[in-house]
Amino acid sequence: MALFRRKTSTPDPPERQQAPPAVDDTGLPETPAQPLRQQERGHLAKHLNALVAEGVDIEDLASLSQGLDAAYEQWSSHRNDDHSEIVERYAVGIGEHLSRTTDLRWALVTDQFGTDLGLVEGPQAAFMVVPSNLVAARWMRGETGWIPGVVGHLVRRRNR
Repeated sequence: MALFRRKTSTPDPPERQQAPPAVDDTGLPETPAQPLRQQERGHLAKHLNALVAEGVDIEDLASLSQGLDAAYEQWSSHRNDDHSEIVERYAVGIGEHLSRTTDLRWALVTDQFGTDLGLVEGPQAAFMVVPSNLVAARWMRGETGWIPGVVGHLVRRRNR
């Protein structure tokens, strides 16, 4: 991160110099975000419908939190089911909450870890959130009760 690097009078060595931005076949710079296709929209709808069937209110962070915590408790008592569907379902719920309450919009995003559903600010994706990363990292650590604080912070920091 260049934020903390001191300026010097000597240029960076070639291996530290930033490559020019990649361009797509139109000659425009590639962006880390692309519009959703029908396949991704169907994926979102499937998981949102599953959350509604569970009684989760997407508009309410406490409801999302209680739903995820209950799903984690149930899974952790058996640990014989694949948890990836649960993680993805709640990631979609968090992302949809952010898309409804902030200036962020759903997109297909690409970063150093690959391509995933995420939320971005503007066409150049100046700010990006990948909800599945938020949920998966905390799931692996067994964290509960984190949604209101973490997602609430994002909501407070982003304008609608």
